[in-house]
Amino acid sequence: MFKWEKLGKMFDPSTVRDRPWMKEFSQAPSVVVMDQVVRVYFACRPPPDAQGNYVSLSAYADFRRDNLLELVGVSEQPLLELGGLGTFDEFGAYFTSVVARDDDVMAYYVGYTRCESVPFTINIGAAVSRDGGNTFSRLGQGPLLPCTPNEPFFLTTPRVRKFGARWHMWYSAGKRWVETGRRAEPVYHIRMATSDDGVHWVKEDRDLVECVIGDNECQACPDVFEFGGKYHMLFCYRAHENYHGKDGGYKLGYAVSNDLLHWERDDSKAGLSVSEEGWDSEMVCFPHVFALDGEIYLLYLGNQMGRHGFGLARMNIQ
Repeated sequence: MFKWEKLGKMFDPSTVRDRPWMKEFSQAPSVVVMDQVVRVYFACRPPPDAQGNYVSLSAYADFRRDNLLELVGVSEQPLLELGGLGTFDEFGAYFTSVVARDDDVMAYYVGYTRCESVPFTINIGAAVSRDGGNTFSRLGQGPLLPCTPNEPFFLTTPRVRKFGARWHMWYSAGKRWVETGRRAEPVYHIRMATSDDGVHWVKEDRDLVECVIGDNECQACPDVFEFGGKYHMLFCYRAHENYHGKDGGYKLGYAVSNDLLHWERDDSKAGLSVSEEGWDSEMVCFPHVFALDGEIYLLYLGNQMGRHGFGLARMNIQ
């Protein structure tokens, strides 16, 4: 099993005083290791509008390679403007996976638009950087991975990895909306698509990870890495309602595979849970694993799905 040693909170958006568009949240952290720094891409939010509605933007923060808790720079502007009127990303362009692709850097992101009968719909978009990950432009106005007849509601939280010559995207697909009395709440499960070039994708078209708390379990942000001759998936899960606070908040799940297609779940091997108190005492979620200078690290969100920043942990093998 894995055991992750918590090293502390790595970044808190509230400490950045001159970026009003980065007032709250630093969600879905994703790492690109550079020569001098480790760059963490994440999603953030300016203050809500008069009706209480948020939009989501994307940013990065740079940290010293030899001291990952030392912040050395933050992007000056959002990395991608919101989409235009009626587009799938009109109200959110939310980076969740940023990876090097040949001479470019690809960003796979969640695009939000608002709805009437349910709170939102989401599809997966892509943007490309040709200057080393400093600025990005969309591949087009439409989504890279859209809803389909078998995935009719929404697609979200893509994580992309390249194993061998093939690209793999793990994401969550909406299964249904459930009326709870307060508002409609979504149910979503983990799926996968593959690609030869990181742009054109073929969906596996089935759920990959079994549920452990009923069919309305919500599974998000699956991140897969190779270690010890096997493939390991960390993800987060919760019930579809009453998911705020320590009892109902996101927890880390774990599954293992020999072939990237068939997964055996055993959450006891995830190796990271909530703290007794503080910023990650109610939930841990949105995991991202990266290797650096002979060590393996984990980024994760804490309470309120990253409202107060993301933390850093280091792998200890047991």
